[in-house]
Amino acid sequence: MADNDWKARLGMVYSTNPDFQYTTDEVVEEETLAPAEQNLRVWLDRKQRGGKVVTLVKGFVGREDDLAELARLLKTKCGVGGAAKDGEILIQGDHRDRVVEILTKSGYRCKKAGS
Repeated sequence: MADNDWKARLGMVYSTNPDFQYTTDEVVEEETLAPAEQNLRVWLDRKQRGGKVVTLVKGFVGREDDLAELARLLKTKCGVGGAAKDGEILIQGDHRDRVVEILTKSGYRCKKAGS
């Protein structure tokens, strides 16, 4: 039944090739690097946020699930909200020093970046 998933082939009209095999584009997620191999940068940013300051963590290499788990850890330890999207972690407020401390204790290589 999975071989005949017509919803995944909606853009395909017809093929005259008898050996044609329709393949969907599979998105391959990168394997998550070990914390000691991660090279994270911690930024303070207020662009496009109505003047409110957020702490950004950039440079994470790995799966979205692991990024979300790290974001959850940082949000819990800082006691604030935030999000994990587009390969970045957003923490509400100016918590750059605290985030660097938490990441360092967790074994990540990180440093402050930006102003």
